Amino acid sequence: MARCPQPPRGGLDFLDDEGERVSLDVDEAASLLTLTDGLDAATVSACPDCRSRIVAVVALVDLLDQAPPHPRVPDLLDLADQAPTLHLYVVDSASRCEHRRWRDPGFAEWFDAVDEPSVRTHRP
Repeated sequence: MARCPQPPRGGLDFLDDEGERVSLDVDEAASLLTLTDGLDAATVSACPDCRSRIVAVVALVDLLDQAPPHPRVPDLLDLADQAPTLHLYVVDSASRCEHRRWRDPGFAEWFDAVDEPSVRTHRP
C-alpha cells in the first residue's frame, strides 16, 4: 500500500459538526501550525499521512490563548465557542490523501463531519 504523498504546504479548513467553517490560506495555516506546534496539544485523532485531524474545542481554545498572536485566532475562537460538539474537524485542503492509514475510531467521526462533495475523502 502506497503512503499518501506529503501535501504541499496548503491551507486548512476548520469545521464544526454543523458545517460552519473557518478557512486558513497557505500562509495563515503555516504560521498557525508553527505557533501551536502543529496543534498537537489539542489533537485527539489524526491521519498519520496528512494534516487532517480532530481537535478538542477546550484544548484548542487553551492552546490558542497561550500561543503568540495570530490574525485568525478570533475567527477560530468564535468557531470553537459556537461549536455544537466538543470537537472541531480540520481538513488539510491541499492534501490528496485518502486517509487509508487513519485507523482509530476518530476517523469515522471526522469523515461524517466533513463528508461533503468539496472535501476529498475516502473511507478505508
